Amino acid sequence: MKYCTHCLQPDTRPNTLFTPEGICPACHYFFQLEHVDWEERYGILLDLVSRYKGRGKQPFDCIIGVSGGKDSTRQALFVRDKLGMNPLLACLTYPPEQVTERGVDNISQLINLGFDCVISAPAPGTWRDLIRHSFSRFTNWAKPTELALFSSVPQLAIQYGIELIFWGENPGLQLGDLKTLGKTGYDGNNLRNMNTLAGGAMDWILEMHGDNGDLIPYRYPSLEEFEKHNISIVYLGWFLGDWSLVNNARYSCLEGLQIREDGVENTGDLYGVTSLDEDWVTLNQMIKYYKFGFGRVTDYLNEEIRLGRIKRDAGIELAQRYDSACGDQYIQSFCEYIGIDTSAFWQQVRSSVNQNLFDIRPDGNIVPKFRVGEGL
Repeated sequence: MKYCTHCLQPDTRPNTLFTPEGICPACHYFFQLEHVDWEERYGILLDLVSRYKGRGKQPFDCIIGVSGGKDSTRQALFVRDKLGMNPLLACLTYPPEQVTERGVDNISQLINLGFDCVISAPAPGTWRDLIRHSFSRFTNWAKPTELALFSSVPQLAIQYGIELIFWGENPGLQLGDLKTLGKTGYDGNNLRNMNTLAGGAMDWILEMHGDNGDLIPYRYPSLEEFEKHNISIVYLGWFLGDWSLVNNARYSCLEGLQIREDGVENTGDLYGVTSLDEDWVTLNQMIKYYKFGFGRVTDYLNEEIRLGRIKRDAGIELAQRYDSACGDQYIQSFCEYIGIDTSAFWQQVRSSVNQNLFDIRPDGNIVPKFRVGEGL
């Protein structure tokens, strides 16, 4: 395990590759931004937009996947108010046991800002079954729900005859998932290559659940379907010089976004601005830490270090303290939802701990072998 020499990105992040100088892909991209002509990029965006205005079969020029959170709120407002487009918003909602009141209020507030929004809700029984299967097999409850979240947007684009999909950040450049890189910095058509969507993503679902006609929401359209319907995904974040987790939250809070108040010690969320519509992603961030040696706090800190708002040494202290943070109340509610007790939950988590990175003590405590910022 090695760390980027600039931020706190470890080389254990899937699909990442450091430069010979020890710089992670996200920092390498960030350093290049110093030389970007943002007016030129904005001109590229305006030219691209001009090709899609009025082109859809419906009155919508483009489609944006939204949760009502910081990124989707900023995108929707920028596309409508700065680019002059008429976007259709697509929201895949969680079942009542999972969605937060905050999340419901935020998507309602976004709609109240004057947008058309299609809200889809996969069958709750299938949703619960797939979460249970996914947690027991992968110690990752979110694999099927992420499939549905990513699939819902191009599915609706095809249904409504909309050819342009706006997505937020480029995970290849801004996070380091190199498999998603496209022909240009804003080309998102290789999003299908990310871990969640890559080939065979449905195989385990078909094996464990079978297909009784209830899996349509989880099927990401094929490349042939994209080509048949002229679907293109564009990463909007590539065009915005101030695109960041915190900046997007600032823009959105001015438009009424409600943020978290449950504290970093319960969520690993330094500023309370992520995963506002549900709480169980916090479990997966904790489990991600035990699998790969980094969690939500590290993802926050990497961006803040690059932007010069936090020093690397201060970031190390915060990562050591909070990267495994997860409130007991969230674990309890998740266990009640899938029908297990918390001892079974922790047994499953411990079975998936990366023992190259962690020791599991006789009392069950999971202790890192590495030092944040230094590695093994």
